[in-house]
Amino acid sequence: MAINVSKIKNLPTHLQVIIAVIPTIIIVALFIFLIYSPKNKQIQGLNTRIAQLDKEIAVGEEKVRSLDALIAENARLKEKLVRLKEQLPEEKEVSELLKQISELGLQSGLEILLWKPESRRTDPQGLYVEIPVKVNVLAEYHKLGDFYSHISRLPRLVNISDINLKTKTVKGQEAPGIIDAEFTARTFASAGPGNAGEVKGKGK
Repeated sequence: MAINVSKIKNLPTHLQVIIAVIPTIIIVALFIFLIYSPKNKQIQGLNTRIAQLDKEIAVGEEKVRSLDALIAENARLKEKLVRLKEQLPEEKEVSELLKQISELGLQSGLEILLWKPESRRTDPQGLYVEIPVKVNVLAEYHKLGDFYSHISRLPRLVNISDINLKTKTVKGQEAPGIIDAEFTARTFASAGPGNAGEVKGKGK
């Protein structure tokens, strides 16, 4: 269809402007509907996906940081467990430890009147066995203090409790400087799978 340019020139100016602008409007409309709109939807979809990936990356990084912290905590707990195991002898080592405590008493100048192992018992969680020994000794006060000091420096865990001190009497008379001491020495053994049931049986 031929366009009569001379007729267009004879039209009013505002109509000429409209006619001149129409091709541009058509091109812009075609660009929007055919190119921009589909691409814009695609871009929005990609932006949404990028935001999701950013969140996933942030969560992953947080998990990595948490994992590092958990690994460090696990290593710390393993070291603590090793130290605790050093303080808790195996069941077979307990008799040797009790013998060592008795020898410390003799070396400290104590006269051992009573050395009576009592019933052993396993803690409710089954982690360790408590092994109490009732002890009655005669000693000078400072020698008894030396004995307790030696006990505190043992690598194994030994607790002294239920301490009862009184002055030694001979025929109704006090023996100067001599202490009659009763106490319970408690040591602990690791409750391994092989001996937990056996120890529980002894405690009954």
